[in-house]
Amino acid sequence: MTPLLAGAPATASPVPRPEPKLGLDPRTVARARALAARAGRPVVDLARSHTTVAVERATLRLAGLDGADSEGIPWVNRLVDAVADTVGLEHGVCLPVWDALGSGEYRGLTDLAARAAARTVPFRVPAGSEARTALGAARAAVAGGIATIDARRAERDRLAGLLGDPPAPWIYLIVATGDIYEDIRQAQAAARGGADVIAVIRSTGQSLLDYVPEGATREGYAGTYATRENFRLMRAALDEVSAELGRYVRLTNYASGLCMPEIAALAGLERLDMMLNDSMYGILFRDINPVRTFVDQRFSRQLHARAGILINTGEDNYLTTADAVDAAHTVTASQLLNEYFAKEAGLPDGQLGLGHAFEIDPDRPESFRMELAHALLAREVFPDAPLKWMPPTRHMTGDVFRGYLLNGFFNLAGALTGQSILLVGMMTEAVVTPFLSDRDLALQNVRYVLGAAGSLAEDFRPAPDGFIVRRAHQVLDEAVDLLGQLCDEGLLEAIGRGTFGGMKRPADGGRGADGVVARAPGYRNPAADILEGDQADEQH
Repeated sequence: MTPLLAGAPATASPVPRPEPKLGLDPRTVARARALAARAGRPVVDLARSHTTVAVERATLRLAGLDGADSEGIPWVNRLVDAVADTVGLEHGVCLPVWDALGSGEYRGLTDLAARAAARTVPFRVPAGSEARTALGAARAAVAGGIATIDARRAERDRLAGLLGDPPAPWIYLIVATGDIYEDIRQAQAAARGGADVIAVIRSTGQSLLDYVPEGATREGYAGTYATRENFRLMRAALDEVSAELGRYVRLTNYASGLCMPEIAALAGLERLDMMLNDSMYGILFRDINPVRTFVDQRFSRQLHARAGILINTGEDNYLTTADAVDAAHTVTASQLLNEYFAKEAGLPDGQLGLGHAFEIDPDRPESFRMELAHALLAREVFPDAPLKWMPPTRHMTGDVFRGYLLNGFFNLAGALTGQSILLVGMMTEAVVTPFLSDRDLALQNVRYVLGAAGSLAEDFRPAPDGFIVRRAHQVLDEAVDLLGQLCDEGLLEAIGRGTFGGMKRPADGGRGADGVVARAPGYRNPAADILEGDQADEQH
């Protein structure tokens, strides 16, 4: 196991730069990146020219609007819906909202939202000096929220510097009971058992809710609702156990679905450390409108960049619906696209937890050698990224003995190929929600393999013309070919015909399409202005 790079800041990821072992041609890798940028650029242009109800709600959250009405509907939803119904969102929510606040008739954002819900506020889009006044007031409010995110990032750096980081790979473990208070007990027990990162899975279906629930929650379905209060409670609990253990334990949740930007904002405000945030997951596996997803993911990634949050992408999910050998090149292509979108939004390499998985059918001959080839390829194409290595799920049959063995091979592959974040595999996958004893056994498996392997990666060198090297080169070449096709066809069109994960998602279909709005020439969003370094001001 390798420690963090000497002198790295506390927000850095556990990535010692790997020694090249595959003999990849740098020109091929550079061509792959150039093609990914070419394929992704039209999508970025689309995101820059549109907004969504979730982006506007996230902006209001940054400005301090919190809470919900008596029916549990968040005030940000009430206010954005009222503005949309009155003057539309083509100019953004901030101009009409702070223009109304400037009248002096309202006691603040919550009072305005309550009265707007009754449709008694005569919103308008101001112009000229009135628009500048409204924008200045909005910017001051939003800047306060971003200052809080900055302070929370500095707090993380201080705590991680004080308590120290664990060596790589970071051991990542999931809790998901539905009850945040039970999650806290299990998370602290997992940390004491060796987990470095705790992920709280969201309740099934939350990604399809077009609002963020409020408060602490005690029931969920195969997971726990992502709410600001739940974030706060779990972060406090992990801070407590971090102090006890003498190492900083990280917290993960999910910035995906219809409220992706809002959850990203709340994660920054409550000092979460990692967020699941894939550019295409919601499109492919939740049938969320592609345009909505790409607009939301760009804004959410800008927030993650500011907050120092490490994102995890979701390429592992492709291999649950497509064959892990036949579709291996689509994983590499998606990783390159995710990298382009992330860097365009301001995320550095150290915050790119690109995902991949141990999902080849174990009954296939040479399956372990192919897993090593795929894992090494990802490690060498993205040498400075904290890769997230995911355990087998698709071929877990309910045979817990076979599952425990497969997870041992998965852990060994992670050790041999220098993976950065290792998700703990459960032998009861596809059988039951894991018991505490299941997690204890799974952590024992990880600890044994990593401890026994030690620095075995130093001694692992595939034969230069052997099976592993040839397979890695084949997958990279196929990824380059696919990215070239995406440039010719268009990324949205390729998604529509089922290129990734075998899921066909047309650009004009899916949930949440009615929440996408084309920006007018006078559109303003002070959060975007601040996050982009005021580049927007230069364009107006």
